[in-house]
Amino acid sequence: MSVEIIDSFVEDEEAFSASVSDLFAELDADKDGFLSYTEMVKELQRLRVMETPFGVDVTRDPEEVARVYESLFVQFDHDMNGRVDGDEFKKETKKMLLAMANGLGSLPVQMALEHDSLLLKAVKREYSCAAASTNNNLLANAA
Repeated sequence: MSVEIIDSFVEDEEAFSASVSDLFAELDADKDGFLSYTEMVKELQRLRVMETPFGVDVTRDPEEVARVYESLFVQFDHDMNGRVDGDEFKKETKKMLLAMANGLGSLPVQMALEHDSLLLKAVKREYSCAAASTNNNLLANAA
């Protein structure tokens, strides 16, 4: 089910673009229309990218952390100009979400989602679509 939720969210261009644009605007602290390395690192730290499984933090070598963050930033910075624009951010976020969905597979998964995260928005969208479909079916059967 997780793959379908994320796939349908990413394929809904309007909902996905709006959500990614909102996140981009939130991360763009200086409002210059680009994400700097510093702005991206704040989000990576918030996402706890360097956390180990099961929520157990370990002390990491600062150089290792810097290498991982730099590698992730380069992944987003497609034109290698030292900053990430909205299009680069959207494309890489889409790839990241789809890769995560494929990694989860179709097994039932329970996870805690941060308030207003892209994954939470995907789940809310899927539930609202399912509710609308159910309501339409009930109305059709009642008629």
